[in-house]
Amino acid sequence: MCRWMTYSGDPVYLEDLIYKPGHSLIEQSLKAEEAKVPTNGDGFGIGWYGEREVPGTYREVLPAWNDPNLRSLAQQIKAGLFFAHVRASTGTETIRPNCHPFTHNQWLFMHNGQIGGYAGLRRDLESLIPDELYRHRRGTTDSEVIFYLLFAHGLEQDPEAAIKATITCIEDKMRERGVESPFRFTAAVSDGDRLFAVRYSSDDRPPSLYHSQDTSQLIVVSEPIDLPEYEWRPVPENHVLSIVDQRVAGMIPL
Repeated sequence: MCRWMTYSGDPVYLEDLIYKPGHSLIEQSLKAEEAKVPTNGDGFGIGWYGEREVPGTYREVLPAWNDPNLRSLAQQIKAGLFFAHVRASTGTETIRPNCHPFTHNQWLFMHNGQIGGYAGLRRDLESLIPDELYRHRRGTTDSEVIFYLLFAHGLEQDPEAAIKATITCIEDKMRERGVESPFRFTAAVSDGDRLFAVRYSSDDRPPSLYHSQDTSQLIVVSEPIDLPEYEWRPVPENHVLSIVDQRVAGMIPL
């Protein structure tokens, strides 16, 4: 399983959160404490919103701890909303198109978890992606399939409803194929203004997810980083955390 974090607030340099704190995301890429495996070395990615309408991204197949370009970029990029992700593959190749975050128009998406029995469901699920979206698909992961299914179910119009409909759609296909393995879905998606963080599992073991906020910023993480001024609260199981203007706008049950 992967580790990730997202930040929304006053602009900060990325290195201040992904490198400098104790148990930072870079440290978690080597020594995660709440993941299925401690090492997340199958690539990484960052995505950030700057002066353009669409976000910037940098994704690579090297382990995050071993890429000097990531460190250099993190020292220079300052953003008020960014995503960062370190990957532990659940079976698909370690290639750049499979690294998170994924982007489409102004949207960013990243995921920790997996669709149970994905190898046998891939064709069924990909067939549900509309042609105008499918031509943008570049990789082979279940995560990217989920991203485009969110669009197919109305992400741009009603994100919360799209998340619920996508979960239902995937689980319906799993039941049709007799898949008993769980669907685990802990993810973040944003259009640069709104941010939604999801913690869901079809069994009773959803991947970990925490959030913390003060008056000017909000952070969501797979597992806490060491920032003494922050109080980390778990996102409830099977809920969507809705964030607007660096504040929790809602906690929606799934």
